[in-house]
Amino acid sequence: MVQKTYYKTKDYCKVKFSFAVENAETVEILGLNSDWQNSVIMSRKKDGSFTADVNLPKDSQHEFKYRVNETLWHNDPDADSQAPNSFGGTNSVISL
Repeated sequence: MVQKTYYKTKDYCKVKFSFAVENAETVEILGLNSDWQNSVIMSRKKDGSFTADVNLPKDSQHEFKYRVNETLWHNDPDADSQAPNSFGGTNSVISL
């Protein structure tokens, strides 16, 4: 799930990412701001889901994927759209 909070006086949007997947020990977000090398580490909640808050520039678009247990790649089913990637699959897209 992707939840957006816009601020009238700020040039960024606070985005809350929430993701739940079975048997996950770690979940990270990659691709935000076109950065596929440095991940955003998500925090595990008591119910087993993972969350992270990220500030992203307004009027921007970002491709991203979740990486689970450092090996499995997942898209967010609630993302704004999907975009093809160079590996023959798709990336999640968030539009702000």
